Amino acid sequence: MTTPQFGEAQAGRTYPDRPAAFAVIERDGLLALVQVERQGRGLVLDLPGGGIDPGETEAEAAIRECGEEAGLVVALDVAPFVRADHYFLHNDGVVRNTRGAFFVGRVTDEDASLKIEHDHTLVWLAPDEAVVRLDREAHAWAVAAWLRLRARG
Repeated sequence: MTTPQFGEAQAGRTYPDRPAAFAVIERDGLLALVQVERQGRGLVLDLPGGGIDPGETEAEAAIRECGEEAGLVVALDVAPFVRADHYFLHNDGVVRNTRGAFFVGRVTDEDASLKIEHDHTLVWLAPDEAVVRLDREAHAWAVAAWLRLRARG
């Protein structure tokens, strides 16, 4: 299966690949999202997750990012349920092609000491609202895929 590509590459710019991992986490019928300010766009919503550091697995990166961005301790399914790529302009002005692995996750605990990305705020939204409000098309697509997966049991 071909990995879908989201976002639009700007002419004349090179988008180096950036492996990343994200989590779709449901609790009490709501999804965990993080609110962050993006230059030129204001406050936006993303799934918790981010870039994979050298030596990390995709799952380790998603678990670490959930802690750093939202203070959530999570357990993930063994493998990503979908993958999606997204052309992305980061706040540091660098463009990347985020090569995203999306995992289903569950909150096992909360630990405020893990949260080191103080510009991120945890927000819980209904899945249908999340699909509409997520900033990155790849994230909205992953949540829609998760909804279909969940409905099929």
